[in-house]
Amino acid sequence: MKPPLIGLTTYPAGQGHGYHTPLDYVHAVVRAGGAPVLLPPVGQSAIDSWLAALDGVVLIGGGDIAPALFDGGLHPTIYNLSPERDETEIALARSLLACKLPTLAICRGLQIINTVLGGSLHLHLPDVVGEAVEHRVPPRDPTLHRVRVAANSCLAGLLGSTQISSKSWHHQAIDRAGHGVRAVAWAEDGVIEAIEIDDAPQVIAVQWHPELSAAEDSRQQALFDALIRMSSNKN
Repeated sequence: MKPPLIGLTTYPAGQGHGYHTPLDYVHAVVRAGGAPVLLPPVGQSAIDSWLAALDGVVLIGGGDIAPALFDGGLHPTIYNLSPERDETEIALARSLLACKLPTLAICRGLQIINTVLGGSLHLHLPDVVGEAVEHRVPPRDPTLHRVRVAANSCLAGLLGSTQISSKSWHHQAIDRAGHGVRAVAWAEDGVIEAIEIDDAPQVIAVQWHPELSAAEDSRQQALFDALIRMSSNKN
């Protein structure tokens, strides 16, 4: 049997480099038994072709979503906005939910899903919850913190635990949950760290970055393994 074909979204092209996805995501998909391909932010025209070929998708992390997409206002800490990436990923997320393709949504990916479903984001977490729990460290680097997972959630079953340490790398998070979105994990300051979606069991969505520790932590790798299992069952 061929390995399932897994699309990974990408960062925009920049000076000196093209569209790109950090290696940690790629390696985690390969370890799980998937065949990764990159999905560049080229707009909506490619999405039907992608979905006809793919068995699953990882919506990776990255820069902020334009606040206008969730009526969020402005904040001086907003960074790395990309209209092309927003357009592509919003349209892709809508299509993924509609066709129920297995999806792992990480950090920005979770925020994209919540936005598509009508939710909103806190623009800068320190303004809302303070800094007792660090969700990233200066200037913009990942850090480790505890996450509590609801015992009755599908996520707890995948992780095999209701208490985990996770690599965090964000300054925004869900404010208003979208339609059908349920919080199922929280940081110690109450920030939502994972969601599940009514009528969309094929979506795994976490605010933290499992790819950063998946090589050493089997519980984090388990999220990629679950994506590949679901994607294999699609065939």
